[in-house]
Parts: sequence; structure tokens; C-alpha cells
Amino acid sequence: MQASTQRLDGAVWRLAWPIILSNLTVPLLGLVDTAVVGHLPAPRYLAAVTLGATLLSFLYWGFGFLRMGTTGLTAQAQGRQDVETVRALLGQSLIVAAAIGLALIVFGHPLVRLGLYLLGGSADSAALASQYAHIRLLSAPAVLANYAILGWFLGLGNARVTFVIMALTNVVNIALDVTFVLGLGMTSNGVAGASAIADYTALGVGLWLLRRELRELGGGPVPRHRLWRLSAYSELFVVNRHLFVRTLCLLFAFAFFTARGADLGNIVLAANAVLMQYVMLTAYGLDGFAQAAESLVGKAAGRRDWTLFAASVRAALRFSVVTAVLATAVFAVAGHVLIGLLTDLPAVRAVAGAHLGWLVAMPALTVWSYLFDGVFVGATATREMRDTVIVSLALFLLVWWASRGWGNQGLWFSFAVFSAARSLTLAGVYRHHRRKHWR
Repeated sequence: MQASTQRLDGAVWRLAWPIILSNLTVPLLGLVDTAVVGHLPAPRYLAAVTLGATLLSFLYWGFGFLRMGTTGLTAQAQGRQDVETVRALLGQSLIVAAAIGLALIVFGHPLVRLGLYLLGGSADSAALASQYAHIRLLSAPAVLANYAILGWFLGLGNARVTFVIMALTNVVNIALDVTFVLGLGMTSNGVAGASAIADYTALGVGLWLLRRELRELGGGPVPRHRLWRLSAYSELFVVNRHLFVRTLCLLFAFAFFTARGADLGNIVLAANAVLMQYVMLTAYGLDGFAQAAESLVGKAAGRRDWTLFAASVRAALRFSVVTAVLATAVFAVAGHVLIGLLTDLPAVRAVAGAHLGWLVAMPALTVWSYLFDGVFVGATATREMRDTVIVSLALFLLVWWASRGWGNQGLWFSFAVFSAARSLTLAGVYRHHRRKHWR
């Protein structure tokens, strides 16, 4: 038993460390964006990047099912040793990504106007955010295709390729951020242009890596009907429709949080953005173990090996809890120093420091939701993911309405309740399924 546990721990770590490193480059990019723009002379540039990035996250990650759904289905097909389906899922996901990406370019402009209207913010920040978003929209096909590529490789258990693609994207982006903003004197438009160029760079590398992987995988060409007949996409659409709603609810919660912060002024908006960068930094670290669980749990589910399924969950859990404890300790000890790294605006630093306690609490509240998200993705139990986040979002809005008189403290309190509700509901559903189905 001990040897089996050690093997699973090793498997989780081999999958997780490249994912964690690659995931950490994403908030690192956000930290650089915040730091570069946060040191410009006026807070409207930081507010604009916050609003624009929130809007683009809503538009792009609304289609994050292209990553998660592809991972779960590919892992299960790999567990069944069904090479044809593994290859077909890649082709289907890329076709869907290209179609949605082109649609976003065509119809994205009215979506930007509507999104910025809903997010609010001052007139000058909104104008700069609109420019930022329109530049970023040009890379929509590349962003969504990268989601599909990353999901497919992760489903195969090839996390190192995920690291190469994501690290390249964000390293290029960071380098161009510094060049455009500090070197060429650009502002939020330079940050947007850097992101668009980096997305297409990563797509080129991802396609090259796919060609090599497909040669090694073998299995011959995928039958045409599995790519061009709509009925062949039924499994992908069934899984992804629930993930689509679930992701929209999550993004709405973050967008709502940002918008209510914007209603309280640019200083509060900027301070919340600084704290949220560290919340996301923790999230991407925890998500590495969740994504490792996606691959291991998916393969176990494909084989109908529920003993291995449960052991994989426990292995990912051990690493997740340790990571959450370490993050809590770092924020408690060095929170004010971390805030100072991102902005030298005294008013922003003061507001962020006054809300530091919420940052300290977040890892313990969110660790379970990230872990069980990974489990349910691997098991393709996406309906349950959708239903639990809908319940949590409703509770978030109710608590926010009741605590409006507390200002920004009430906003953070309601967000903490939302995070805790996600963890508790997902854990409850997992326990039920382990007793009734996954055994």
C-alpha cells in the first residue's frame, strides 16, 4: 500500500510541477502588467487594464471548456486505449476553437461595448479599456486553439508540453510588455498588443508540437465523418455545454466583483486588482494539482478502476492542502511587502492593506473547489460542476446585497462566502458520488 501511494504521489508530482510552473507564468504576467502600468503616473491606466482584462477573461474563458472538456474526454479515451477517438477529439476541438475565435472577431465589438457598460468604471478608464479589448480580440482564434491544444496534451498526461507552450506565451508577453510600455512609452494599448503577439507565437509552437506527437501516437487518419458531421460532436457538446454555463457563472462572479469595486472608485478598483493578483497566483498553484487529478482521474474512469480513481484523488488532495497552508503563511507574514511590489501609489497601498485579511483567508476557502473541479473534469461529471456553481453564485449575490452597507469589506466578505460555498457543495457531491456511483 505504501509503495502504491508513493507511486501515485510521484505521478501527481510529475504531472503537476510543469503545470504549476506554467500556470504561475499566467499570474506572473498579471503581476508584470499590474506593476508596469501601476507605476505610470495616473491610476486610470491600471484601472483600464483591470477592466479590459476582466472583460477579455469573460469572453475567452467563457469558452474554457475547450481546455477542460478536451482534457477529460481525451484522458478517458487514453484510459480505454482508443487512439482513434484521441485523434478525433483533437481535430474536433481545433475546429470548434477556430469557429468560435472567428465569430468573436466578427461580433466582438458590440460585446466589448456591452461588457464595459456592465462593468462600469470612470469614462477615461472605460475608453482606454475599450482600446485594450479591441486589440486583444484580434488573437481570439489563437487563444481558443491554444486551449484545445493544452487540453489534449494534458489529457494524454504530457504536462511538459503544456509547460513549454504556456511558458513561451507568457515569457514573450512579459518581454513585450516591458518593451512596449517602458521602452516605447506606450500605455494600456502596449499591454494589449503584447498579449496578442504572444498568443499567435504560442499557437505556432503548439501546432509544431502537435505534428510530432501525432506521428508518435500512430493510429492513421481520423475518419472524415468524425470531423465534418455534426452528430459526431455530440459527446463533446454534451460535456462542454455544462462547462460553458459553469465557466460563465465563475467569470460573472469575478466580473461582478470587479464592477462593484469600480463603483467605489479607481483607488478601490486598483487596490482590489492588486489583491486579486495574489488570489489568482495561489489559484494557479492549486490548479496544477487539480489538473494532474484531471488526467489521472480521467484515465482511471476510462478503465472503470474506481480504486485507482479514489487513490488519485487522495494523492492530489495531499499536495493541495500543503500548498494552501504555505500560501496562507506567506500572505500572513509578508502581505504588506507583496502589495508594495505591485504599486507605489500610497492610496492604493493603504486600501489594499486594509483588506489584507481576506487574502490570508482565501487559500483555505478555495483549495477544495480547485481540487474537486479537477476530479469532476476527469470524470466528465460536468452537470454537477454547473449546478454547484449556480448555487454558490446565487448565495454570493444574496450576501453582497445584504452587506452593501459595509462597502468594499462587504464585497470581499461576499466573495469569500462564494468561494467557501463552491468548496462545500463540490465536496458534498463528490462524497455522494463516491458512495453511489464511483465505487
